[in-house]
Amino acid sequence: MEILLYIAAIIAAVAFAVLVIYLAMTLKASTRTLNNVASTLEGLEKQMQGITSETTELLKKTNSLADDINQKTAKLDGVFDGVKGIGETVQDFNESLKQFSTTITRAANENQDKASQAVTWGAALFDLIKKRK
Repeated sequence: MEILLYIAAIIAAVAFAVLVIYLAMTLKASTRTLNNVASTLEGLEKQMQGITSETTELLKKTNSLADDINQKTAKLDGVFDGVKGIGETVQDFNESLKQFSTTITRAANENQDKASQAVTWGAALFDLIKKRK
């Protein structure tokens, strides 16, 4: 019976030793994996610093370009105001022409009888002058 107890103790010790060995191997593999992750993160950090500096430069250039566009747009405002003024002037001129045309048409309609009499008298006078010659 004592032998069974020794055998059980030996089996337990061997099982514990195997467990410790596998646990040590797992921890070593985990350590290697964590070291790889740490080196990858260091490389990523360096890349992010490069990206950050490039992004900062791009942002500065974009702001500069936006300022330039705003300045040029402000200079063009005067041109657009001038074009607007020309458009208003042309519109006023068109309205004046319409009023003038309406006035002439109205006057021609009102004096149509007088004009036809004047043409008739003019033709008669012209015929009379022709006959005398």
